[in-house]
This record gives sequence, C-alpha cells and structure tokens, in this order.
Amino acid sequence: QFKLVQSGGGLVQSGGSLRLSCAAPGFTLDREAIGWFRQAPGKEREGVSCISSTDGTTYYTDSVKGRFTISRDTAENTVYLQMNSLKPEDTGVYYCAARDGSYCSGYVVPYPDYWGQGTQVTVSS
Repeated sequence: QFKLVQSGGGLVQSGGSLRLSCAAPGFTLDREAIGWFRQAPGKEREGVSCISSTDGTTYYTDSVKGRFTISRDTAENTVYLQMNSLKPEDTGVYYCAARDGSYCSGYVVPYPDYWGQGTQVTVSS
C-alpha cells in the first residue's frame, strides 16, 4: 500500500515562512499528479497547488500565487510546498495528495487516490 508521509508545518507569525514535505516512497513522481490541499476550520477542503506529472509545470490557486512554491525531487520521491509571506487566512490542515497516471486539473489534483496524514499550519496575526 502506497503512502504519502507529510512533515513540516507548525506555528508561525504573519509574514513568516514554513516548508511542508510530502514523501512518496514507492511512487514514481513523473507519473503522478501530486499537490496540496488545505482545510481551514469550519470550511471545506480546497486545492492549493498541483505539479504536473509530465513536465513539472506548477499551478496555484490565486490566493497563494507569488507566496507559495511547489516543487518535487524525483530522486528523493518528495514534493515540497514552500510557503512564504504567510497570512492568518492560510491557517488550516494541509494535505498532500496524488493520483496515478494523471494530470493536474488546474491547481487541483483531480480525484486523488492517495492522501497524506495532514499537518497543521497556524499563522498568528
């Protein structure tokens, strides 16, 4: 059973930075659409970013463009989300997700097959 294992996250002040990691042992990242979702308290889970399986093209929801960067290390089978200039509205539980042999649907991984365990990101004002 493939698993996505997340690390990173935590508490940071507004304007600060955090990096999330999503390790994907056993996956072949250049055959997966993989990305990040988040869920704020009392809100539905929303897509944040996706990286294309074919050419590594990256996509972002408008609210994080210019602040977040998704990247992948195919040798380490790990995907990262570097989050800069964090705002209180970025607070939530962040999940990495992947779908076999798929493409990003914009900034969203469509119908993920696999999910990470989630990690809390809290940005204080």
